[in-house]
Amino acid sequence: MSEGPPEEPDMLERAVEATLFASEEPLAVDAISAHLGGLAPADVRDALACLEMRYRARGVHLVERGGRWHFETAPDLAHLMRREKEQVRRLSRAATEVLAIIAYHEPVSRAEIESIRGVQTSAGTLDVLMEAGWVRLAGRREVPGRPVIYATTPQFLDHFGLASRRDLPGIDELRAAGLLDPVDEAMEAALEGVVRFDPDEADDEGHRDG
Repeated sequence: MSEGPPEEPDMLERAVEATLFASEEPLAVDAISAHLGGLAPADVRDALACLEMRYRARGVHLVERGGRWHFETAPDLAHLMRREKEQVRRLSRAATEVLAIIAYHEPVSRAEIESIRGVQTSAGTLDVLMEAGWVRLAGRREVPGRPVIYATTPQFLDHFGLASRRDLPGIDELRAAGLLDPVDEAMEAALEGVVRFDPDEADDEGHRDG
């Protein structure tokens, strides 16, 4: 029995392909099913599996990130798609530490982030991460004061090439894959679960982030 999808895609595969191509955002299986008139999710998953295999050798790949599917440029051709544009401001040491803490401990409140870091975290640091599209508000903790809690976004998973948070890599994997860029080496301590604070590297304002 031969492996891989059939030579020609069937109508369901073509319909799923067209739906994803036309969508402005990644879609979950249930959303694709609903768009196609309530098809069985299992049938949609089968079609996605065939399409994912079919596109492996193409210039674009079909990928799943955080339970949602979309097309993206093949990694080895990404350099062809780069255009001159304003560079995103490099994340500060504080921002990279906060991002790592949220990724590995979400959902977390600002107070919980500060407890792990051992230093105050400014609202500006969290704003930078939300503006980058990597962190989102995830509701409020049901405790006195109902503090806001934060979590990562599908864009965060997409940027780091992760299907889900279960796939968060270790430091060696990140470095080998070149995924520490644009975050600096401050990420390393946080990803290892030991976020260190060096008073000599504090901002000019002391122990408050900028």
